[in-house]
Amino acid sequence: MNLRISKVLLRMGVLLFLLMLSLQVLAQDAAESSISAGDTSWVLVCSALVMLMTAPGLALFYGGLVNHRNVLSTLMHSFFLLCLISVQWVLWGYSLSFGTDIGSLIGGLDHLFFNGVGADPKVAGGTIPHAAFAMFQAMFAIITVALISGTFAERMNFSAFVLFSILWATLIYDPLCHWVWGGGWLGAMGALDFAGGTVVHISSGASALVAAIVIGKRVGYPKTATPPHNLPFTLIGGGLLWFGWFGFNAGSALAANGLAAIAFTVTNTAAATAGLTWAFIEWIFRGKPTVLGAVTGAVAGLVAITPASGYVTVPASLLIGLGAGIFCYIGVNTLKPMFGYDDSLDVVGVHGVGGTWGAIATGIFASQSIGGFSGLLEGNPKQLLIQIIGVAAGWALSVVGTFIILKVVGAITPLRVSKEDESIGLDLSLHGEVAYNLFTPGWSSYKE
Repeated sequence: MNLRISKVLLRMGVLLFLLMLSLQVLAQDAAESSISAGDTSWVLVCSALVMLMTAPGLALFYGGLVNHRNVLSTLMHSFFLLCLISVQWVLWGYSLSFGTDIGSLIGGLDHLFFNGVGADPKVAGGTIPHAAFAMFQAMFAIITVALISGTFAERMNFSAFVLFSILWATLIYDPLCHWVWGGGWLGAMGALDFAGGTVVHISSGASALVAAIVIGKRVGYPKTATPPHNLPFTLIGGGLLWFGWFGFNAGSALAANGLAAIAFTVTNTAAATAGLTWAFIEWIFRGKPTVLGAVTGAVAGLVAITPASGYVTVPASLLIGLGAGIFCYIGVNTLKPMFGYDDSLDVVGVHGVGGTWGAIATGIFASQSIGGFSGLLEGNPKQLLIQIIGVAAGWALSVVGTFIILKVVGAITPLRVSKEDESIGLDLSLHGEVAYNLFTPGWSSYKE
């Protein structure tokens, strides 16, 4: 009798096990069935495009603008951050940005070391794997920190740069990202930032202003002219930024759909309009349009359309690009000389001013027909007010936080190199290398 009962229990156990296994497979299949191959492919490609924006795009754009003695150190900023922030994002950055909300201020620690970030959709009904979303966002974090490096190019100590970058990504970028995109208070309020006007450009531009003031001016600035050493580098880098920006903005639709196509279109239109605007302003007031002006204007247009790219029509993108060309030109050529800070590669004038204009313009031009939100011109002044609050919050966190971080870093290691090392150039003094042996035939003896 006991043997017969044992056999029945054994069979029931086997059947129960098979039933549980079947349910698990069905659940997995259901999750996988919601994944769209097209959307996943699109987001992965866009992630690679945004990576390209940092290295080699931003690296060449910045590298061409500095003195030949500092080109490698400037390239190193972007490439090193591609490595550094990638690891920081996996270890804790993503969790702080997109983990379970804590008080509408920061994400929890549930995704440390990418815990739970795998092939399943990020949310129920999602069409891309969680890992694809997380890596797309990683590229945003990387380029945001890299943008700031343009303000202290040619004078910041590398050890201070590394420490600053880790602290800034953790204490400024990750919380601000959570505020807007991760379930925080700005997103809950209704602030619109399709691809990073506040999260990326205001944060980097505002922080760049503080860094320029705290770290101080380059030796000889502004009396000693420091012209770009290789404008073809800058043009190539600018072209790569424009190319990668399609992934930045259109990829933020997180699907291969009509919204992505609109974002792609307005991105190109605003960049082209701003590039023309800057070039024509130079032509009118300085007599000649320049390559540097045209490419800087195009980047300013890309910055300004970023927060609006999923919410505005094509005609509105023309106006946003026009405004970017005008306002950023003033930021670079009037505000910087007026206040006297040494923003080496005009991060404040392009990203701070452009990001601010773009965020406000989103509140003006947002169209119900594109992203489902109305702006001032469609009878919703509240959206403009919300955008202004978002701008103020982004500037406040970035300015105060960056000042504190720089003071802490400065207490640990010198923020800038010595005057002798600055005179020699950071390529040799910090990295023991030169980009062009033609200019420094005896560099090997210095290295030894």
